[in-house]
Amino acid sequence: MTIDIIDLTDPKYTDLSPVQLSMVRTAQAKKNKLLAAAKEEKDEMFQILISNHFARSTSYDMYCKQVDSKAETEIEVVREDLVLQLAYESLGSEGDENGPYRYPQNPNYNLSYSERFLVVRNYYMEATDDPAARLQAYSMDTLARSYLGEFYQTLYDLLASYC
Repeated sequence: MTIDIIDLTDPKYTDLSPVQLSMVRTAQAKKNKLLAAAKEEKDEMFQILISNHFARSTSYDMYCKQVDSKAETEIEVVREDLVLQLAYESLGSEGDENGPYRYPQNPNYNLSYSERFLVVRNYYMEATDDPAARLQAYSMDTLARSYLGEFYQTLYDLLASYC
């Protein structure tokens, strides 16, 4: 996927976190869908004009300009939303009054459950190389039960599969 919704070489966006990069990819996918829908709409109109012998009509050019303008407006909304999300995430990603976010000392409750799953999984995978010790430590982690919600059992099953 080519990322062109924002310029990733811009100094503001050069060191994005994985969560922020996920936001960029999601926004890029929305942009791509909007452009594909606009192209499809223009192609349909072109086929209608061809079937009615108006293929060289200036009405098609005017229609294309309207469709492109509408799509660009919608893309700009997605872009502005992405910029705000990135700014908000960068404020919250540093930490809170308890210090920097780090599991289990100061977990980030602003993350989605799937992102929390990745944080906890990475924590346990880096904690030890012994799969049995990893599973036992995880099973005794009471914070993980509430922090992960229904993803707790999924991670338990994953860690158990390494034993």
